[in-house]
Amino acid sequence: MEAKLENKKIKTPKQFERYFKGAANHRRIEIIFIISRQQGITLDGITEILGGSFKTISEHTKKLVQSGLVNKKYCGRQVQHELSPYGMKFLEFMKAFSD
Repeated sequence: MEAKLENKKIKTPKQFERYFKGAANHRRIEIIFIISRQQGITLDGITEILGGSFKTISEHTKKLVQSGLVNKKYCGRQVQHELSPYGMKFLEFMKAFSD
């Protein structure tokens, strides 16, 4: 039931919910901003910047990946994190509220 606006598909309310729930935590929002500044950052790097528990940061990052806002890339034993195209759009959306 996706509507079209100027030849673009509009996401369903369920799809929007997935993105909003994925980012619905201040730590996850911080992680999105960190990844935007350092594309390819590892979980160790994110944890070091935030100063939190590795396990907790890992869970938050996992939820961002599940929501489709962050992509993981395996490089040997390290896992790099990058914003997905939707993560970039979500970042722009959040920045619009900063003005």
